[in-house]
Amino acid sequence: MSLTVEEPIELFRTWLNDAGKSEPNDPNAMSLATVDSDGMPSLRMVLLKSFDEHGFVFYTNLGSRKGRELAANPKAALCFHWKSLQRQVRIQGHVEAVSTAEADAYFASRERDKRIGAWASRQSEAMEGRWELEKRVAAYALKFGLGTIPRPEFWSGFRVVPERIEFWKAHPFRLHERVVCTPRAEGGWDKLTLYP
Repeated sequence: MSLTVEEPIELFRTWLNDAGKSEPNDPNAMSLATVDSDGMPSLRMVLLKSFDEHGFVFYTNLGSRKGRELAANPKAALCFHWKSLQRQVRIQGHVEAVSTAEADAYFASRERDKRIGAWASRQSEAMEGRWELEKRVAAYALKFGLGTIPRPEFWSGFRVVPERIEFWKAHPFRLHERVVCTPRAEGGWDKLTLYP
């Protein structure tokens, strides 16, 4: 079946739903590429938490390496690879912070242990040993007890606003299909088919 892209966000939704039925773990896992002040790229896996026509959202400690790099250079690339489906989606765009209300709502939806972990982790900083993290987790668990755990100011989300979305679908003999979508200023998308 040929790769047809009418509306890229809806096609992405369909592909993500398909991946949810076929991928053994984390169909929403995506690689996130940022760059440091010297232009050196950095890549890691994160989890997509929401998306719509405005962009693709993930959450992190703002003091982490990715948080610092995005604050200094708010551009990023994402890549979803669903091996079971032989499909890939690449997204490039500028990055903006999610609203306080969005960050608060998502943080409140997380499991209690994960909220405590967000407070306890000094993400991307050096630590002497695992015991140091465990001690911090215990301290914050004691501090919050059974009460509400507020979102730390240093923890929030980013939205990658797409300036390019590329869909890739495998075919025999490496005659893959690739379609690139770029948003138009007046709305809608331009589509371009590429050689594999």
